[in-house]
Amino acid sequence: MTSMLMELKGVNGQIELYENEIIIKRKGFSAKIIQGFFKGDKTIYLNQITGIELKEGGNIVNGYIQFTVPGGIERRGGLLGKDGAMRDENTVVFQKKHNDIAKEIKLYIENRIATKYQPSVNSKVDGPEAIRQYKQLCDDSIITKEEFEAKKKEILGF
Repeated sequence: MTSMLMELKGVNGQIELYENEIIIKRKGFSAKIIQGFFKGDKTIYLNQITGIELKEGGNIVNGYIQFTVPGGIERRGGLLGKDGAMRDENTVVFQKKHNDIAKEIKLYIENRIATKYQPSVNSKVDGPEAIRQYKQLCDDSIITKEEFEAKKKEILGF
């Protein structure tokens, strides 16, 4: 395993970010109370992640970062309650003071995912096919509409 790049210490667990994976750990008393005493560490490989939801923490309400993976069932009942994000196994809840590190983790993972889907420089992809590939990245919210339009102009030679 490579060395840890970033760490987010949350209320219901911690995220350790590595080059190709994240590990969600449930350390600490509050994590054990919320998630259960017998939860182990969970490794999610970055190439498995199909979506990331980030809700920044505020002065009164904590934020959370939630990872979507194939076959996973995200809890959509807000932050608290039996169906809340606080209990989701792919979610870490954090305080406002950790907003910046949560945003950095999200950006790193999104960039890794986007790189995976970008056409190779050496590939023989023609203009229309390259535009289709970038359009798919835009539709999947991996790149912004502005980034798509810039790439499209570049491919078309404008």
